[in-house]
Amino acid sequence: MSITASRRTTSVIAALAAVPLFVALAGCATASSDAGSGGSGASEDETVKIGVVGKGDAQWAPFVEAAADEGITVELVDFGSYEQPNPALTEGEIDLNQFQHIVYLAEYNTASGSDLTPIGSTAIYPLGLYSQKFDDVDDIPEGETVAVPDDASNQARALLVLQSAGLIELKSGGTIFSDLSDVDTDKSKVKVTALEAALIPTSLPDVAAAIINNDFVEDAGLTFEDAIAQDDPEDPNALPYANIFAARAEDADNETYLKLVEIFQTNEDVQAGLLESSGNTAVPLQTPVEDLVASLKKVQEDTEANK
Repeated sequence: MSITASRRTTSVIAALAAVPLFVALAGCATASSDAGSGGSGASEDETVKIGVVGKGDAQWAPFVEAAADEGITVELVDFGSYEQPNPALTEGEIDLNQFQHIVYLAEYNTASGSDLTPIGSTAIYPLGLYSQKFDDVDDIPEGETVAVPDDASNQARALLVLQSAGLIELKSGGTIFSDLSDVDTDKSKVKVTALEAALIPTSLPDVAAAIINNDFVEDAGLTFEDAIAQDDPEDPNALPYANIFAARAEDADNETYLKLVEIFQTNEDVQAGLLESSGNTAVPLQTPVEDLVASLKKVQEDTEANK
C-alpha cells in the first residue's frame, strides 16, 4: 500500500500508502544478538530481514549496498499482499518492515492488539486517480463507476481524493475512517466500487477511473504523470500518511535498526532510487520519531473511539 507517502511532515488528511507488494515469507529473523534492544549497533556479518513493498524498486539495491558498507547484511523479504508484512513482523519472522503509512499501522495494531511502532520515516506519496477512457475528471459522465482500494485506510483516503475532485460527496465531510457507506449517492456524480488494490490495474478498462496505489501504477501500463487527480501530500494534516520503517516495540531503540533508517534517509543513491521508483512523486521525509509515535498514538485512539 506503496503506502508511502507517501509517499510531508504533519498530521491527518486523506490516505497515502502506500502504499505501498510482496511474495512469500520464509524463515525466522536472523539479526545477531548485538542488534537487540539497546545493543551496541552493527556488527560484522549481521543480517537484518526487512519486509518490503516491491523488492525491485530502485531504492533497495543501493540501500542494501550502503548497509553492507556499514557491516549490516540486509535481506529483503518481498511479500504478495499488504496483509502479510505486519503479522510477519509481529511473529518475529522479519526484523523490520517498510511498506505502510501510520494510518495502516494504527489499524493493524488496533485490530490485532500488537505494539508495532515507527522508528523512522521514508516518504509521503500522493494518491492518484487514473483512467484509460478520460483525460480529465470533468469528462467523466454522471453515473459512471470509479474503483477504489478495499483496504480501510487506503479506501478512506481514496474517497477523499474523489470528493476533492468533485466526483462524490461524503456524508461526514470525509475522515480517515470514511468508507463506501459514507458516500452520499444522491449527491455524488459517480458510483464507487471497492476492489483489492492489486486487482485494480487489470480492472481499469472496466471502469471510468480508479484510484491506484503507487505500487501498481506501472502494472496498469501508466505513469504517475497520467493521474487525472490526486491529493496534496504537502497538506499540514498529512503526517498519518507518512510511510515508515516499523519495528516491534522492544526494538524501538535498536541501534542497528536506527542506523538502517539513517542510511535510508541520508544516502544519496537511496534517495535517488526512491524518487525514481515513484516517478519523482515521493516527498522524502526525516520526521522526528517522537512525532511519528505521537501520530500513531492519536490515530489508534481515534480508531478505537470510532469502533
